Amino acid sequence: MLARFAVMLLALPLVTSAAVAQSTADSARRPAAAGNVPATAPADPMTLAAAPSGRVRTEITLNPPRMPARPASAPAKIWIDYGQPHARGRTVMGTVVPFDTVWRTGANSSTTFSTDVDLTIGGTFVPKGVYSLYSIPSRTGWTLAINRQTGQWGTVYDPSKDFARIPMTTRTLTDPADSFTIALVPAADGPPAHGRLVMAWGTTEGSVDWKVGR
Repeated sequence: MLARFAVMLLALPLVTSAAVAQSTADSARRPAAAGNVPATAPADPMTLAAAPSGRVRTEITLNPPRMPARPASAPAKIWIDYGQPHARGRTVMGTVVPFDTVWRTGANSSTTFSTDVDLTIGGTFVPKGVYSLYSIPSRTGWTLAINRQTGQWGTVYDPSKDFARIPMTTRTLTDPADSFTIALVPAADGPPAHGRLVMAWGTTEGSVDWKVGR
């Protein structure tokens, strides 16, 4: 049964630099330099720029129990893939992220949420499948929007495709988070598989309970 799954947490920071990737692609297309300057001359470090965001994936693996005389079942996964912006000294909530406005909950392409098992998130049943995550920060709280549309640019939001809007618990962080972070945190007390989905940026953290099944 899914409720008896053991939980393994895997956070995979897949941060990539768009600037470096573009530089590599340009180098591949550039013809050999004339004169005594080699075509593979190192780039001037003063011309390099760090990308303002990267791509990150947080993942949980659910291992089903072994049954006697039966082949092991494949593990199930819950994962979130999102663009990770950085504050870089800016005030986040109310400035970089406006209050009372739907936010892509990350950067660049929409934030993707995939689950191989049925879940209950904040009291709302969410069938297994692939969704996009949006959120609505306000001065008094944070709302998570689970949306059926997937693969779109983050600012392309269709409210008619919302599967659910779920209130989150918020708190103020004493140690601000410079980089936006989403984490699937499993509970420490074992099965049934459950935990918290946590988002943090700047001085604000929002979280909501999740569990496998109803």
